[in-house]
Parts: sequence; C-alpha cells; structure tokens
Amino acid sequence: MNKQRTKLKLAKMAALLLCIGAVGCAKKSTQQVPEAKVEKGVFYIDIYEEGEIEAINSINVNSPNIPWRFGNLKISDIVEDGASVKEGDTLITFDPSEVRKAILDYEDRLIVSNAELEKMIAQQELEMEQLIADYEVTRISHEITRMQLESAAHESEIKRREIQLNLDKADISLDRAKEQIENRRKIQAEEMKQKHLSIRQDEERLEEAHLTLNKLFVIAPAPGIAIISRNWSTNSKFQMGDQCWSSQEIIKLPDLSKLKAKVNINEIDISKVTRGLKVQVRPDAFSDSIFSGYVSTVANLAQNKDNKSNIKVFPVEIVIDQSNKNLLPGLTVSCRIIVDEIPDVLYMPIEALHVESDKSYVFKKTVSGYEKVEVQTGHTNSDYVIIESGLDKGDKVALIDPATLDKNEDKKEEKK
Repeated sequence: MNKQRTKLKLAKMAALLLCIGAVGCAKKSTQQVPEAKVEKGVFYIDIYEEGEIEAINSINVNSPNIPWRFGNLKISDIVEDGASVKEGDTLITFDPSEVRKAILDYEDRLIVSNAELEKMIAQQELEMEQLIADYEVTRISHEITRMQLESAAHESEIKRREIQLNLDKADISLDRAKEQIENRRKIQAEEMKQKHLSIRQDEERLEEAHLTLNKLFVIAPAPGIAIISRNWSTNSKFQMGDQCWSSQEIIKLPDLSKLKAKVNINEIDISKVTRGLKVQVRPDAFSDSIFSGYVSTVANLAQNKDNKSNIKVFPVEIVIDQSNKNLLPGLTVSCRIIVDEIPDVLYMPIEALHVESDKSYVFKKTVSGYEKVEVQTGHTNSDYVIIESGLDKGDKVALIDPATLDKNEDKKEEKK
C-alpha cells in the first residue's frame, strides 16, 4: 500500500513539472533594454586619434662608411628588435667575406712586392758596380793616353796628332761613363721610389681593410632598447640578408625617460588643436593604463596621409609626462586630445539620442515603461552629448528604441 502511494506521489510531481515546463515554454521571452543614466559634471570636447610612441632623444646606429672596393654591406646578424642591450654589445654584424678576401690579397701582394724590392736592390747594386768598373777602366785609359801625349814631344807631328785624337776620344769616353753612372743613379732612384710607393699603397690598403673589418661589427655606444629601423627597399624592418648603403640608419637606441606620441590630425579638426592642450595617452597593448601629456608641436603644412591617398593630415607631436615600462617606442597608442572643458552640465551617451527632422528626443524610463521625451542638446564629443533641457540628473534613458526591441521579439516568436 505504501509503495502504491509513493508511486502516485511521484507521478503527480512529474505531471506538475511538465505543466510548469509547458507554461514556461509558452510564455513570451523578454530582453532587457540597455539603459544609461544622465550624469552631471565636467563635459570634455575632445578628439581621438591613433599614433605611435617615439623617443624625444635617441642615438642613431648607422651602417659603417666603407670604401666601395669592399663591395656592398650585407647584414649577416642583427640584434632582436626590442632587445635590451648594454654598452659594447654587438648590435649588427655585416658579411666580412669580401673584406677578408681583400686582406689576403693585399698580404700576398706585399710578400711579392717586398721580394721584388730585394731583387731590385741587388740588381741595382750589381749594375752600379759594373758601371763604376767601366768608368775606372776608361779613366785609366784616358790617363795613359794623356801621358803618351806628354812624352811625345820628339815624335813626328802625325804621331802627336794621332795621340791627341786618342786623348780626345778618351775624354769623350770618360765623360760618357760618368754620365751613364749619374743617369743610372737617377733611374734607379725613380724605380725605388715607385716600388716603395706601390708597397706603401698596399700597406695602406691592408690597414684600411683591417679597419673596415672592425667596422663590420657594430657595437652599442650606450645601453638601451634596440629598435630596428625600417628598410624602405623592402618596407619591413631590417633583417638578416638585407643589403644597405654606407651610413644608413639601422637601429635606434632611444632615451626611454623622455617619450612622445606622433599623431596625424585631419584637416577638419586641425583648427581645434593648439599647443599646450592636455592629452590622455592609452597604449593599445595596455588598455588599462592611461598616461597624461600635452600637445608640443602642430605642423603648419599638411601632408598626404599615405602614398596611396590624397587625404591631407597635419602631424602633431604630444609629449608624454611620465615614463613607464609599458611605454616603448613603436607602440600604437590612442590619444585623446582635450580641446575644451565645460563644467557643471548634464550629459548622456550619444547612443540614447534620436533625431527626427529638426527635433531631438530620448526614451526616458518611467514606472510603466519608457516615455518619448523631447530634449534640447548642446555640444557633443565622440561618446556623449550635452542635455540643455528635457532631462534631469539621474534620469535613465534607453540606448535603443524599446519598440524596436519588441518588434524583434515578435518576429522571433513568429518564426517559432
């Protein structure tokens, strides 16, 4: 008997649950209308623009200036972008193969040139010894002929004449031998000069090659964060395998204690932006952090937004008051430039405002639902609008038309 009563109770409970479920399914579901409250306080007229963090002061690390004879500069190794470096750390290594080949070539040339110089010295000494010996033979012959002429006082006229001619001939030979020695000395001196010049040039080239080899290993002149520059040939940051020309900027070592943000303001809003305006800077990567700053410079001349656009913008620089580990050069930031502050006014989200013809209205929440109320508005910014009349502080307004939400619910029910 007890078992039957228990089964009966369970059956009743199951039937009750099914009825409740059926009623719940039949009941029309409702969605909550998103609302906002009318606030009172300081209203900010502002301009939002994205920009990029840069260091106000930084050290530019450029590729070395090397002679053309050593070929092109090719990056074989480069520090990681954003890496922390110490003074003296190697930032960039350029391919040294061409320079090392040149060093070997100059060393070989110097070995050959010095050997040729020693051979030249020996040959010149031998030549000079032979010329001096020939000169001595000619001088002795000249002296003998002169002595013969002096002792031929009793000889016939013809004999004396013959001896005199031989003496004249000996004079010519002696002068010629002396001239040959002097000319040969001049030639040898010039030959030695040219050889020494050639050797000195090779020595200078060898020294230049060693200095160039050292330049191919670029070190950090100061500690900091290594920010790799953009290679305009590839439109990407420099990387291994890229070629560059002498004295081209490859890396920046920024001073992280003084930073700025660079933004481009369109020509419609630029008239509102002046030096000294307050700015709120929010890094996109750290959206919970907000930093203060001010407009430091406003460009006088417009420029194209990019290479493919005719839209004109004005570059504006914003000095950031604080330094922080989350603020690094190259980060994208959202900048809110405060153009004006209007104190003690009512304002609400701009999404709650509806316009028909020349009238503005909102859907104000009441006890029974939402009431359509006409309002007078003032200044607006990207998020809010000033309410001059029609609402009071603390009033709640719908961010969408409630009727639209009901229509959407009806359509969903019809589909079911």
